[in-house]
Amino acid sequence: MARAAEHVTLKNGFELDCARREMVGDRMRLYLTLGAESYMDVAADAVVRVEMIPDPPAAGTPSASSSPASSFKETLAKHAESADPVLSAEEMRTMLTHAGGEHHIDADLLASVVRAESGGHVRAVSRVGAQGLMQLMPKTAGELGVEDAFRPEENIAGGTAYLDRLLTRYHDNIALAVAAYNAGPAAVDRYHGVPPYRETRAYVARVIREFNRRKHLAAKSVAMVGAQSQ
Repeated sequence: MARAAEHVTLKNGFELDCARREMVGDRMRLYLTLGAESYMDVAADAVVRVEMIPDPPAAGTPSASSSPASSFKETLAKHAESADPVLSAEEMRTMLTHAGGEHHIDADLLASVVRAESGGHVRAVSRVGAQGLMQLMPKTAGELGVEDAFRPEENIAGGTAYLDRLLTRYHDNIALAVAAYNAGPAAVDRYHGVPPYRETRAYVARVIREFNRRKHLAAKSVAMVGAQSQ
């Protein structure tokens, strides 16, 4: 996954990291990766601050046994037979990174949705019947090919695929995609934006706040490592 080179702050308070920027007509296009697959367009005057992110220290070449693919397979094997799996932070990160890579979605955004949806509880069930880490409704899970919503890798894969659909539908507008994840795309379309539901607005704010928190922590960690290596 490509490193983001700039930390961008928008007028609405939303913050994100991007690999590069360019003007497209009267809009600013923020690329979330070095390729052209993942980006979001904002009004040029919506960007109020841009901060450079220091380069991370060079890392050694990982061995085959510690590669992301190997780590993901080991995590699946460990939990495949568990009736009530409990994921460690590292195992959760491995699954989210794998799913995010499949759909070009930032693993920190997925982690923020998981925290808002279930608090990381694999067997969470909502009052309306949503299940698992990313709280999939049985009908939605079935449409996404999820056979067991309580299996972490299946739930995350399904929830990520659904969020990917929403990000595509709303042109990578994270706030609208997250609102649709919570209230349904019909509600977002009806109100042409985040619906005026207290629960949905609080949910969107919670996800974005957690996403920003994770990005700030990552930037601080990189800065500290860089300072120590000097």
